[in-house]
Amino acid sequence: MNWGNFLKRVGKLPVIDAELLLAGKPETASLKVQLCRWQKSGKLIQVRRGIYVLAEPYRKSDIFEPYLASLLKKPSYVSAEKALEYHGLIPEAVPVYTSVTTKRPEKIVSSLGIFDFRHIKKTFFWGYNSVTVNKQTGFIASPEKALLDFFYLKGLKISPAYLEELRLENTEKLDLEKLVLYAKKFKKPGVLRVARMLKKHIISLKAKEKKL
Repeated sequence: MNWGNFLKRVGKLPVIDAELLLAGKPETASLKVQLCRWQKSGKLIQVRRGIYVLAEPYRKSDIFEPYLASLLKKPSYVSAEKALEYHGLIPEAVPVYTSVTTKRPEKIVSSLGIFDFRHIKKTFFWGYNSVTVNKQTGFIASPEKALLDFFYLKGLKISPAYLEELRLENTEKLDLEKLVLYAKKFKKPGVLRVARMLKKHIISLKAKEKKL
């Protein structure tokens, strides 16, 4: 297959999954060689083995990073700091796409970003929603689950001073009752303690906002 025919086949795809592309194709071996050559020539970017994106001059659509993350590791969903940023709960832009997965942990560094996959138990793998942008569907933790995942992955270390440093904003997006219910679902006393401290802190923030 030449480059022109390849572009006709995949040109509209934001992310190229080689496994799907090669499935049932008689020219599998030769196409693998071509993928390698196009990568070396700079026409393709390999994010990880088997996952590619077209270089910018050939790319026809923007990449929705949570969608890319969902392809890099299955199952997974974006959580912790990146999900907090997505929901507008923290002011800073977060450079690392942290996801949680029931598979082994892994960090993938590419020109498209840093994707950090953190392991959690299967019993903790819930509390996320599908989000579709430009026909690309990714999975992102709810605001409440993103907060609990964040502190769980940090070893449940929390203090009033640290909560101030976190600079939570737009807290009206948080359902505080859901936050506590989600914490109870973990069945870990430490997570419930974190949720109650968060609830108290957020109520305090809202009280301060009303006074302003």
